[in-house]
This record gives sequence, structure tokens and C-alpha cells, in this order.
Amino acid sequence: MATQDAAIRESLLSHHDRRRHQRVRLSLLGRFMLENRREYPCQTLDMSPASAALISPVVGAINERVVAYIDHVGRIEGRVARLYDGGFAMSIVSTPRKKDKLAAKLTWLANRYHLNLAEDRRHERILPATAVARVFLPDGRDCAARILDLSLSGASLGVDIRPPIGSPIRIGVIRAIVVRHSEDGIAVEFAVLQTPESLEEGLDGTD
Repeated sequence: MATQDAAIRESLLSHHDRRRHQRVRLSLLGRFMLENRREYPCQTLDMSPASAALISPVVGAINERVVAYIDHVGRIEGRVARLYDGGFAMSIVSTPRKKDKLAAKLTWLANRYHLNLAEDRRHERILPATAVARVFLPDGRDCAARILDLSLSGASLGVDIRPPIGSPIRIGVIRAIVVRHSEDGIAVEFAVLQTPESLEEGLDGTD
């Protein structure tokens, strides 16, 4: 494992042109600000120490400054480098030390999500303290949802609206991503692993 970690990290820290950095495919939720200072939700498609590709309902102009906060990664900033359908790619501007730290984080996340380390194991289902929660969609709509199944890492929701798979949503104040559609509604994974206490408070909470 140590040898594999070192190989991934060495590739991520390549001194070639930034577009030649190895990109790690990761689906992480977050939010970002453009120069208008407004916040928008986003989800990563892939990242390297030099760039990130984001899914977002809003895109900026080429070369516009971006500040993003990505779950498990933290704050990154840079410029809009490329636009595509449903999102944009941004450069990441930082010091060599911060790039080294980001490469280490991406190495850990690549292992967690793609090598199925213990941190990513599924959790036992639990009985929800509430049977109904409020779901907030990226386009500003919200609706009531029945909690059909619940764990510390995700939930199944009975809901009439079915956002596209990969959509970032909120359930109460808990951020999540849609991972599957079902006959009754949707299944989601939480952006951050919950505790029983944070789960109960988050499902009942509103901004």
C-alpha cells in the first residue's frame, strides 16, 4: 500500500504542464463563489493539485476568479479555465507546500473511494427519529420526502421529484448526492459521515 501511495502522489506532483497532472476521479460535494460573491452548489468530477472539474447549475466567465470549498478537501481557489455542458473546469492556484498537502489528500481519497478501505464501508441501517424531512434541490425548489431507509452514510427517500443522478441536494441541513432512482423515489449518500446525533439534528434543521 505504501508503495502504491507513493506512486500516486509522485504522479500528482509531476512538474510537467499542469494539464498533465494525473486527475483523480472523485465525486465530492461543495460550494463555490464567483466574483459576484454569491454561493452556488457544486460537485467534483475529478481533481488534481492543479485543477478541478465541477458540476454546477451556474458557470462563470473564462478567467473569472473562483473560490471553492470542497468536502474532505477544503478551500481551493483559482480561475475558470474551461466551460462544458453542466459545469466548468477551474485552475487551482496555490503554493508548492499547499499543492503537496492537496496531493496527499487526493491520494487518501483515491484510496478510500476506489480501493474500498475500511472508512468507506457501508453502515447498518437505523430507525429514523422522524418519518418526514424537507429536501432542497439545486434549482431552489424544495419538497417533503418520506424517509424509507436511513444509515449514517445515506438514505432512501420517498419523493415524487427525482433529480438527476449526481445532483447535490440537501435533506434538512445535511448535504447529499443522488446516487440512484427507485420506484418510490431516490437514494442518496451524505457528503460527510454522520453521527446519530448530527443525523437527527440535521434532518430536522433548516438554514
